[in-house]
Amino acid sequence: MPPRLFISSGFFVSCVVAYCCGISFPSNINIGGLFPTGSHEYEVFRFALAHHNDIPKLVPQVDMVDVGSSFAMTYACNFNQTFLFYPPFCSQFAKGVYAIMGLYDQRTVNMLMSFCGSLHVCFVTPSFPIHTNNQFMLQLRPQLQEPLMALVEHFSWTRFVYMYSSDSGLSVLQRILDTAAERSWQVTSVNLDTLTEAAFVKLLQDLEYKKDYHVVLHCELERLNSILNLKRTLKNYHYILVNLGFQDLNFTAFQSLGANVTGFQLVNTSDPAVEKLNQEWLDFDSKDIKQNRRRLKYTGALTYDGVSAMATAFQNLRKQRIDISRRGNAGECLANPPAPWGQGIDIQRALQQVRLEGLTGHVQFDERGHRSNFTLTVMELSHTGPIKVGYWNENEKYVNTVVYVPVVEEFYGLQNKTYVVTTILEPPYVMLKKNHEQLVGNDRYEGYCVELASEIAKHVGFNYRLELVGDGKYGSRDAESKMWNGMVGELVYGKADVAVAPLTITLVREEMIDFTKPFMSLGISIMIKKPTKSKPGVFSFLDPLAYEIWMCIVFAYIGVSVVLFLVSRFSPYEWKGEDDDDEDEQQAGEYTNEFGIFNSLWFSLGAFMQQGCDISPRSLSGRIVGGVWWFFTLIIISSYTANLAAFLTVERMVSPIESAEDLAKQTEIAYGTLEGGSTKEFFRRSKIAVFEKMWSFMKSADPSVFVKSTNEGMTRVRKSKGKYAYLLESSMNEYIEQRKPCDTMKVGGNLDSKGYGVATPKGSPLRIPVNLAVLKLNEQAVLDKLKNKWWYDKGECGSRDSGRKDKTSALSLSNVAGVFYILIGGLGLAMLVALVEFCYKSRVESRRMKVSCSTATLFWVSNLASCFSDVPVSQKSSNPTVSLGFESTKSLTL
Repeated sequence: MPPRLFISSGFFVSCVVAYCCGISFPSNINIGGLFPTGSHEYEVFRFALAHHNDIPKLVPQVDMVDVGSSFAMTYACNFNQTFLFYPPFCSQFAKGVYAIMGLYDQRTVNMLMSFCGSLHVCFVTPSFPIHTNNQFMLQLRPQLQEPLMALVEHFSWTRFVYMYSSDSGLSVLQRILDTAAERSWQVTSVNLDTLTEAAFVKLLQDLEYKKDYHVVLHCELERLNSILNLKRTLKNYHYILVNLGFQDLNFTAFQSLGANVTGFQLVNTSDPAVEKLNQEWLDFDSKDIKQNRRRLKYTGALTYDGVSAMATAFQNLRKQRIDISRRGNAGECLANPPAPWGQGIDIQRALQQVRLEGLTGHVQFDERGHRSNFTLTVMELSHTGPIKVGYWNENEKYVNTVVYVPVVEEFYGLQNKTYVVTTILEPPYVMLKKNHEQLVGNDRYEGYCVELASEIAKHVGFNYRLELVGDGKYGSRDAESKMWNGMVGELVYGKADVAVAPLTITLVREEMIDFTKPFMSLGISIMIKKPTKSKPGVFSFLDPLAYEIWMCIVFAYIGVSVVLFLVSRFSPYEWKGEDDDDEDEQQAGEYTNEFGIFNSLWFSLGAFMQQGCDISPRSLSGRIVGGVWWFFTLIIISSYTANLAAFLTVERMVSPIESAEDLAKQTEIAYGTLEGGSTKEFFRRSKIAVFEKMWSFMKSADPSVFVKSTNEGMTRVRKSKGKYAYLLESSMNEYIEQRKPCDTMKVGGNLDSKGYGVATPKGSPLRIPVNLAVLKLNEQAVLDKLKNKWWYDKGECGSRDSGRKDKTSALSLSNVAGVFYILIGGLGLAMLVALVEFCYKSRVESRRMKVSCSTATLFWVSNLASCFSDVPVSQKSSNPTVSLGFESTKSLTL
C-alpha cells in the first residue's frame, strides 16, 4: 500500500473511532519527541514522562534524529522499490501526537517553525531562544539580551569583547551592536565557530597585549568548559558568561588562576524540591537511559519543566471538557498548502495559560511563546566556588546583593590606601570619650575594639579610619527586600573594608562576608536583677539542719527516752535497794529504779548535749540504747557543727532563676532578647525542646519582650524588680555586672558557644593578613590583656569574682542573737518553775500540817532563808514539828 494511502486510512479509522466514542477526553496523550541519540534532554524527557503518569497519561512517541542536519530533520527515508521522503512532522502526526518536544539548531529552526505554524502543532523546546511571532513555538529557555545589558551597565563597561556561537549568539549580538551605537561602546565581536584552539589562544594573547580584559562569552556548556580551562586564561580578565548553567560549569583548572567570572544561574540548586528531584533522577532506573548519569543540567531542568507544562495544560483541558480528539486526515500534512489541525489552537492556548513553579523557577509564556516573568540568579566565582551576587527579573531589573571586587589586590599594596573600619557603639567595645567633641578621627573613640583595630593595623601595616555604622545595627537580611543592613550590609555593598566589632560569626553572615578566627569566645547567658542579700534571722543558727531533721531529732529524743525507760523497767539489773549494803532491806523487797521517765529524759538530753549525766544504765539492754543514742548524737552534732560555721559567717543571695530550664518552666518572670540579633535567631532556629518553649513564650508575649538595644535590655532588667530576665552574650553580661549600680548578675552557664570575629568582604585582600594578626594577638595574650583591662580593671563593683561568690565576714550579734534569747528564756523558765514548785510545796505542807497556806509559806521561806546562813536551822526554829519534806534533810526540823 502506498504510504500516503496508509496514513490516510489510519486517520480515517481514528476519526470513526473518535466519532463513535463521542467527545470523551482521551486517557492517553501521545507526546512526540525529536532528540539526538543519547542526548541529556532525551533522557530527562523519558524521566519526566515517567513522573507525570496521572490521568491523562503522557505517552512518548520519539524519533531520534540529528538536529544539526537539515536534511535529516526535514526528511525521513523509507526504501520500498524507490526512494520516498517524508517529513518527520508527518511521521509524528501519523502517530497521533498532540504536541512535540525537541531540539533544534540554527540550520533547522526555520523548518520546524514552518511546520508548527502550518499544522498548528505545538513544539515545546529547551533550545536557545529566537525572535519569532510563531505562537506554536513555545520556548522554555529565557532570552538573555536584557539581563546581559543590565550586567554590562552595572560594571560600567564601555569597551569589551563579545565572543559568541552562531547558534545562540547572533540575536544577542544584534542587540549589543545597537546599544553600542547609541552609547559609543567599543565592542569587538568574535565568532567562536571559526576559531580553533590555537587561534583562540592567539586571540587571548592579542587581547592581553591590547589590555582588553573585559570579555563576554556566549556559547553552550561544552564549549564554555573547554574555553575556561585553557591555561592561557589570566587573572586580569573579567568574564561574563551568557549561559544559564553557571553551576554546571567545570571551574577546576580555571578557579586557581584568579580571574573574575560572572554568569547567570537559572536553577536554584539549593532548593529542597530541586535537590529531591535531582536525587530521584540519579536513582531512576530505565532500560532506555544509561546508568552512569550526572546531576541534572539546566537544559535537563528546562526539559522537565516543559513536560510539566504539557501535563498541566492537558489536565486543564480535561477539567474544562474541551474536545481535543484527533479528527482530520494526517495525510493532509503533505498537501500544498498543508491542512492545519483544528484542535491544535486549543492545546496552544492551554499551554500559553500554564502557570507553575518548576525546577527553573516560574514557568509562564507570553503571547509569542517566549518565556516571561522569570528570575535569573547572578553568580560569581570566588576562591571557595560559585557565590550569589545578585539577581535579575523583568520588574526590578538587575539587583546587586554583594560588592564586586574587580581585581584582587596584593598584600604589599595595603599600605597605600586608607581603609574604612566600620563599628558600632557598644560598651566596652566602642565608646565615645568624654571630650570626644574636641577630638577628631579615631581619637574620639575608646574601648576594646578600638584598641583591637589599632593592634591589627599595627601588625598588618595599613592605615584605617573608624566609622560608626549608619543604622546602628549589626547586620541581618530583610525578609521582604532580601537586602542586608547594619555592618554586614556595609561590607556587602562596599561601604566599608573591615568590621571590627562584637559581630557574631554565623552561617548566613559567613555566606556573604569573610570572618577571621574568633578574637573572643562567648555564649548566650541570662542576666537578672541581683537579689537582695538575705538578712540573718534570730534563729539562723538552726539553718544548718533542715526543719524536717530538727523534727526527727525531737521525736528521736522522746523515743529513745521512752525505750530507755521501758527496758530499765523490764530489766532486773536496773533495780536495786536503797542501800546496796543493807541486805535486810533487799531481802524485804524494797528496790528502787533510777531510770524513771524524768531521769530517762534527762539522760538522753545530757548525752545529746555532749555533757553526760550522773546516772548511767547498768543492764545490757539499757547500755545498747545508750550506745546507739551516743553514736547518733555524735554524727548529728558533728554535722551540725561543720555546717554552722558556713551558715553563720557567709552572706547568701537567693536567686529565683539558676538556668534556662528555670526560665522555661515558669511564666512569672518574663525574658527576651535583642531585636534583630544573632541571639534571637538562635532561639528562632533552635530545635531543642527547652529553647523552642522559650521562643514560643517570647514571640507571643504581650507586651513584647524584645528590646532595640542592649542598654534598653539592661534598663528593663533593673527597673522590673526581678520580673524580667535579659538573654545576651556572656561577655556583655559580665561587663554590665561590673558597672554601677552593680545590681545585675549573670546566672547559669552559657546556652551555646560562639565567637566574635573581624569581618571583611568576600575576596578582600585584607582577609588573610587580618586573620594572621588576630591569631598572633591571641598567642601573645594581647586579647586577654585587653579584656581584663576593659572588663575588670576598669570595673566599678570590686574584684572579678565578687559578684558571683559569697562573701565571708565576722559574726555579728544578729547571727547568734537567738542563742542569747534561748539562754534568757531558759533562765526565766527556771525561775518560773521554781516559783511553781515553791507554791506547790507550800500547799502540800499546809495540808499535812493542817495550817493555813500563808503560815506554811512563812515557814517555807524561813526554812529557805536558813539555807543562806551559817546557823543550823534547828537552833533558829522553835517549832520542832514542821518538816521540810526533803529526803536529803530528814533530820532538819523547825
